[in-house]
Amino acid sequence: MQNEILQSIEDLQTKVAFQDDTIEKLNQALADQQKQLDALQFQMKHVVDRLRQQQVSNIASESEETPPPHY
Repeated sequence: MQNEILQSIEDLQTKVAFQDDTIEKLNQALADQQKQLDALQFQMKHVVDRLRQQQVSNIASESEETPPPHY
């Protein structure tokens, strides 16, 4: 009876150790993903800012405009 109890306690301790390891690995994976997400958000903000700064116009500037045919 005592051996069975000791074996059960040992089994539970082993399971807890594996669960602790799994939780630590999941926590590290989550932290890594958060860093990647932060980096991607920073890059996306930079891209959006650059796009907003560009002024696209269908009208060419005078220097780009070809002279009319009668010149």
